[in-house]
Amino acid sequence: MGLLFGICIAVCIFMSFRYVVIVCFQKNFLSVETIIMIMYLYISLLLGFGVIYLICIQSSIPVLQEAGNVTTGGYFDNLFTSLYFSAVTLFSLGYGDVVPVGIGRFLAVIESLIGYVLPAVFLARTVIGIEK
Repeated sequence: MGLLFGICIAVCIFMSFRYVVIVCFQKNFLSVETIIMIMYLYISLLLGFGVIYLICIQSSIPVLQEAGNVTTGGYFDNLFTSLYFSAVTLFSLGYGDVVPVGIGRFLAVIESLIGYVLPAVFLARTVIGIEK
């Protein structure tokens, strides 16, 4: 069941990217609508990866460690830890208090890569749009 939810979340993240790309490649790139779409994309990425981490934790797949111990606890504790780790990873802060293990490392690499590339793409697209 967790795998099905993970696939659904991945599809939702992909659809968010698709919609943002459609909006970003319109003629008037630097607009309020574009900024709102990019904020929407960041929020959907943060929530999507956070829920994927949560599904793994709830399915007893170790993906995160706090203070050297695999994350355990209640549902809301795991939810807040997953969302916190997702935000720290997406925005490239990396405090080190929560670290990925196992398949969580792969997920964290993908999320941090998206977090690095997205602002660069936005900036490059803005510069190209201004030059035209």
